[in-house]
Amino acid sequence: MTKLISWNVNGLRACVKKGFLEFFKEIDADIFCIQESKLQEGQIDLELDGYYDYWNYAEKKGYSGTAIFTKRKPLSVNYGLGIEKHDNEGRVITLEFEEYYVVTVYTPNSQTELARLDYRMEWEDDFRLYLKELEKNKPVILCGDLNVAHKEIDLKNPKTNKKNAGFTNEERAKFTELLECGFIDTYRYFNPDKEGVYSWWSYRFNARKNNAGWRIDYFCVSEELEKKLESVNIHTEILGSDHCPVELVIK
Repeated sequence: MTKLISWNVNGLRACVKKGFLEFFKEIDADIFCIQESKLQEGQIDLELDGYYDYWNYAEKKGYSGTAIFTKRKPLSVNYGLGIEKHDNEGRVITLEFEEYYVVTVYTPNSQTELARLDYRMEWEDDFRLYLKELEKNKPVILCGDLNVAHKEIDLKNPKTNKKNAGFTNEERAKFTELLECGFIDTYRYFNPDKEGVYSWWSYRFNARKNNAGWRIDYFCVSEELEKKLESVNIHTEILGSDHCPVELVIK
């Protein structure tokens, strides 16, 4: 079995002060992906014995950024999409293993008043093409903060969020497109109708206490890996960020 974890830590230095290392040790993942590290090289000294670590930093300080910690050394590592306009925010890391690729992503947020929605649409198409290109070689495990709640079941207040970033028709349609081109949303694969389980809560309005959340953190896998899916979990009990960790176990 291989256990994978994905967690938007919303600032790794802050998260380390709120229990990141305790969770990291306790969960003992084979591959642990983070998004929104919000740091530059040399700004943190993490002692993660037994793991190789790979970092993709944003050019802008204190912004975005991703990392992967893995017990197994990958065959190859790739940063970004190879498209200049997408690759200065540290959003994507791809590790190649014998059986599959693991891709972690921090999808751009469409922002207030959807200021970045047009850019987001370009990103979605380019990113999907990138994944399909990888798939020509071997299957893909995709994880990260995809910044979209796909269906009404995936957030507490769908009616009032219809035109807000993360729940626009445009963003939801792009996620549908990803699934239709051969990816499985693993949480819904195991829990097709489960309500009230989210991975992100606003820091405002006591959202977490009231469980007024969104499920925007995912593990999606190539359909080819369907028979290898063992279990999924959303660790809503873990604090330390406005997101909680999500987990996938595959055979």
